[in-house]
Amino acid sequence: MQVVSISSLKGGVGKTSVTLGLASAALAAGISTLVVDLDPHADATTGLGVRAHEEEDIGRMLKRARRADLNANVVPSGWVRQRDSNDGPPLVLDVAMGSAYTGIYDRPDLGKRDLRRLSTLLSKVDKYDLVLIDCPPSLNGLTRMAWTASNRVLLVAEPGLFSVAGTERTLRAIDVFSNEFAPALEPAGIVANRVRSASNEHSYRLTEMQAMFGDLLLSPTVGEQANWQQIQGAAHAVHNWPGESAKYAAGLFDQLLDGLVASGQVRDRVRR
Repeated sequence: MQVVSISSLKGGVGKTSVTLGLASAALAAGISTLVVDLDPHADATTGLGVRAHEEEDIGRMLKRARRADLNANVVPSGWVRQRDSNDGPPLVLDVAMGSAYTGIYDRPDLGKRDLRRLSTLLSKVDKYDLVLIDCPPSLNGLTRMAWTASNRVLLVAEPGLFSVAGTERTLRAIDVFSNEFAPALEPAGIVANRVRSASNEHSYRLTEMQAMFGDLLLSPTVGEQANWQQIQGAAHAVHNWPGESAKYAAGLFDQLLDGLVASGQVRDRVRR
């Protein structure tokens, strides 16, 4: 099971949009996926069309991590439509729901015991090939809790001065954090998001990012989508949205997912 934190130090760069795009690609590919919405704003939960009944949100499960049953409290995404029995096994895209309650852990002073709370929850599940953790835009306790539970960190950045500088700081933070708390943790790469091809500033910053980050800057970049807010507002998967623009965006996330799952290792397990 690969566990990937999706992180950014700067808000507003489309971190949750990238999480949702990758979740849509995983669903389309038949990869069993769990999205953990660790951002107190819970935007990923909303965008995934979750309809909860009596399930606990991730914040309340974290509070009693040793006793909580993550399997019993995940909620299927509203994107999922069960396949006909002749088309193979059911698609799996589950959500550990976000809530403002997680904010009690978004502090800079969490000890090692608290940092292991999400790891403890995830240790009890084994039905997923991929776990995507949508982190808040900070380096406080929730992000560090996510990194402790993760194999890799995927960074999201806009091609702008402040976002690029924040990404550089985040890479340094991952290095320091892995040395102290999570020796197996490594960056999965950097997604350049909301790229405007006609912008000279964006072109300049992309060139700068290539020089600064080398192979960590992933290809393809994700352009600014005029209909992205409409897609998210309808709580739809981009792969199921009509139109050439959505089809093109879906293809970008398919390519990013291929790289994220380590040269198709997860896909190969699914096929077998």
